[in-house]
Amino acid sequence: MPPSPFLRLPTPHPRFNFTPRHHLQHMPSFTTRFSSTLFRYPGKGGWTFAPVPPDCAPSASGPWGRIPVHATVDGTRWSTSVWREKSGRVLLPVPKQVRGGKEDGDVVSVVLEFSA
Repeated sequence: MPPSPFLRLPTPHPRFNFTPRHHLQHMPSFTTRFSSTLFRYPGKGGWTFAPVPPDCAPSASGPWGRIPVHATVDGTRWSTSVWREKSGRVLLPVPKQVRGGKEDGDVVSVVLEFSA
C-alpha cells in the first residue's frame, strides 16, 4: 500500500516547480535573523531586495515561488512574502517606507518569521 500523501514533507509540484499552499501548512514554523546588503533591480521602478542567505531560507516555496512571512528590517515589521527565483536564490522585497533612507548597497538587519 502506498504511503499516505498527508505524511509526506512538502515537495515541489512536478509540473510547476512549486509546493502547493496546502502542503506549506506542514512546513515547520521558524524564525531566522541575518544581515543583508540591499540591491535594486535596474530600470525605472526597479524593486529593492534583501537577499536571504541559503541557510536562512525555507526549503519549500508556494505558488510563483512565494513564501508568506512576517519580516522585520531594522526594527520595522510587516507581512509580506519572500520570493524564490528560478536560480534558487531567495529575495525579500523591501519597500521604501521600510528602508527609510537606506538604498542599494546599504546593510540591513533582517528577522524573518515563517509560519505554517
